[in-house]
Amino acid sequence: MPFSALLDANVLIPSCLRDTLLRIAEAGLYRPLWSVGILDETRRHILELAPTATKSSVDRMFQCMNAAFDDALVEGYEPIVSSMKNNAKDRHVLAAAAVGRADVIVSDDRNGFPTSACAPFHIECLDPDDFLLHQFDLAPQTVTSVIREQSADTGKAGKPAIPVSELLQNLARCGAPAFTHRVSREFPDTSAPHQ
Repeated sequence: MPFSALLDANVLIPSCLRDTLLRIAEAGLYRPLWSVGILDETRRHILELAPTATKSSVDRMFQCMNAAFDDALVEGYEPIVSSMKNNAKDRHVLAAAAVGRADVIVSDDRNGFPTSACAPFHIECLDPDDFLLHQFDLAPQTVTSVIREQSADTGKAGKPAIPVSELLQNLARCGAPAFTHRVSREFPDTSAPHQ
């Protein structure tokens, strides 16, 4: 079974980070997981934070995610939510990770997933920076290609592409400063974002 990572809502909300995480999964480096509860939380926050987002546009995005990763949606975790030993608001996430047999939870709220709560399920919690650094260490050429393609793909519909340097700055602001610093070395014409 491939390495799997449950993506918490807080790493799915920023579009740049979400896109990078999903593109790396699409490249085959890991299997992404999420739950209806995580997607509901993601939807709520996107609609609060993005004035142009609509419920239907967010739902379409989730449909695309579920179609692209047809084994990502974890179901049947609800009966064990109350038995989880982490923060009450994050129990549904750990329960989904346990039922989905995730190797890691990727979350920018590591305090919500203490080792004592995750260890019985052999799950580790990594912030997006550490997770992306691990992916880069495993497959630097693949991750570099993903970043290059992500940058190029922003230039659709008559708009100019966002330069790699700007994409990396966006990722740094979204919680991956060490990753972007490391990856920027692969693009000689790109100065490293400030940490």
